[in-house]
Amino acid sequence: MKLSLFNITDFRVDGGAMFGVIPKGMWSKVVKADGNNNIGLSLRSLVIETEGRVILTDAGWGDKQDEKFFRYAWLSGGEGLAGGLARCGYKPEDVTDIILTHLHADHCGGCFVKRPGGGYEPVFPNAVYHVSRAQWEWATESNIREADAFLSENILPIGESGKLNLIEDNGELCRNVSLRIYYGHTPGLMIPVVRYNGRVFVFTGDLMPTIAHISLLWNMSYDLLPLVTIAEKEELLNEALAENYVLVFQHDQETECCEVMETPKGIRAGEMKKLATYL
Repeated sequence: MKLSLFNITDFRVDGGAMFGVIPKGMWSKVVKADGNNNIGLSLRSLVIETEGRVILTDAGWGDKQDEKFFRYAWLSGGEGLAGGLARCGYKPEDVTDIILTHLHADHCGGCFVKRPGGGYEPVFPNAVYHVSRAQWEWATESNIREADAFLSENILPIGESGKLNLIEDNGELCRNVSLRIYYGHTPGLMIPVVRYNGRVFVFTGDLMPTIAHISLLWNMSYDLLPLVTIAEKEELLNEALAENYVLVFQHDQETECCEVMETPKGIRAGEMKKLATYL
């Protein structure tokens, strides 16, 4: 088994949106904002190679939308999707499985590209797409709150590919790789939990996008059901504390991983490390 982590791109979003009801006077002590109140985020993907499979977690924004769409994302840096995979030792055709944590544009947009003559072609021609049924049904119905995030040009080609695998409930994708489904951020958010070398690694996705979101009340305005997010985080953090899990962050620009520890203020981040230090 082999685990790899790479950053597709950095981008920027409104800091208030990332921290919801937490006042700027508090969150700005943890994350620096620019003059437009924006903070920097990463967009990492976890690659799991096991038993002849190469499993990619999320595929980034892609490039199917125009300049106007990306005007307020301020994409910069990172390794790119193909570049990050190459640095980890893989080509797009090596990928056998893609775990899509959910179908917001920054997580699934890189699965397909536009054909010059029209239509779309897969970036990963040999991959099966794993999405929770709850998220698929929610995203394809769409809703006014998430309409700008659920884009038909990202989602429909996945459904039309003939390679969509809908995950009904928590369970194993394959040996040592299990999937857990959550509902606070968006119905059917799905994150991988990997057992490797005697440790458990949890790719926290948008359940806990950055290390600052370990605190139970620090949640995104993007979460549809913040009280559900709080309960889901609390359950996972208690388990992580008891079992010494490693949390792997998708969006934290500075921190890849950490363990957690008990403090007088509740469960908080322990030592911050690179994924490679655990492997």
